[in-house]
Amino acid sequence: MGTATTVMQQAYEAFGRGDVPAILELVADKVDWEFVGSPDFPYAGSRHNRQEVADFFADVQRADETHRFEPREFIEGGDNVTVLGWKDATGRDTEKKFESEWAYVATVKNGKVTRWRGFYNTAARYGK
Repeated sequence: MGTATTVMQQAYEAFGRGDVPAILELVADKVDWEFVGSPDFPYAGSRHNRQEVADFFADVQRADETHRFEPREFIEGGDNVTVLGWKDATGRDTEKKFESEWAYVATVKNGKVTRWRGFYNTAARYGK
C-alpha cells in the first residue's frame, strides 16, 4: 500500500466522521475535482480549489441524507488510486431512498489530492 491509498483511506475515514476540514487538509491548494453527472444534478460539476471542494461537500450534505457510505476496495497504480464502494442514502429533494455502487478515482502527489473524479448511478437517486 502506497501513499495514494493511505491518503484516500484517511479522506474516507474523515468523511465517515463528518470531518470535512480533515478532508480539505488532504486536498491540494489547486485541484481538479469533478463529480460527473448532468448539470442539474445537485453536486455535479468541477471544483478547482479547497473552498470549492468544501462547497461540494456542503452540496452533498444538502442534497442527500447518507445512511451508509462504504469504501470497499482501493486499487493503486503509482500516484493514482481507484476506490470502489457503496452508498445508501435518501435524496432530500425527492425523499426517495436509494442505493448505488460508486467509483472514485484520485491522483495524489506529495501527500495531497490533486485530481478527483466521482461516479455513481445518479438515476438511482431519482428512482429510475
